[in-house]
Parts: sequence; structure tokens; C-alpha cells
Amino acid sequence: MNIAFASSNGTSIDLHFGYAKKFYLYSVGKESSELLSVIDSSENPEGEQEKLNYKIGTISEADIVYCTQIGPTASKMVQAAGVHPVRVAEGESIVEAILKLQDMLNDSPAPWLLRIYHKAEARSV
Repeated sequence: MNIAFASSNGTSIDLHFGYAKKFYLYSVGKESSELLSVIDSSENPEGEQEKLNYKIGTISEADIVYCTQIGPTASKMVQAAGVHPVRVAEGESIVEAILKLQDMLNDSPAPWLLRIYHKAEARSV
């Protein structure tokens, strides 16, 4: 699965989805993870709809996006684009978030997570 983290520093999840200037994109499996890229999402298009379309476009490779906050309109648009938004407490470590996700995958994954995991696995075959 590809997971995008809204982060200003690459170590903690500390940004609102709409205000994120960077997303750190990781490939996460049951036993491993690796940083794939740092996504620049710093452009600031005119208009709310254009801004959201731009942000969502920058994370199009992600299956899940972690952020501290996301508005209801943005959340619906992100989900419609096939990306599952996850809100976490500001400052949560990216490493800790990945470990929690891996624990869930290996223990008893929630149906939404299992669906995303299988979709990502099928895509990589």
C-alpha cells in the first residue's frame, strides 16, 4: 500500500490536509516500509475547488493519506479519488503510524484496511 503523510519535517504527522506543502509517500507492507518520494504540494491555485483538486492530484499514488485535520468537502473528494483519509493527533510519529498500521494488518485488520490492502496487492501483481 502507498501511504501519504502530511508532514512539515518528514518525521511527524503535523499538518492539515489542505495546508500541507509536502507529503511523504511510503510503500507499506505487512513486514516492511520504505520512503518512495517526497511530494511537493506547495502550489496555491486560485479557488477552493482548484486547491482541493490540486492537493488530491499530488497524492494520486496513495491509497491512504494521514493528516491532522481534513475538512468534510476535502474528505469526500479524497475518498471519491480512491484515497482513504485518516486523521491522527498532531505530532504523531510517521514511524509509529506505520508500525500501528502493520500491527493492524498482521493482527485483525478492519474491513476498510483489508479492502485497501488487497486492492494495492492486486495492483502490484
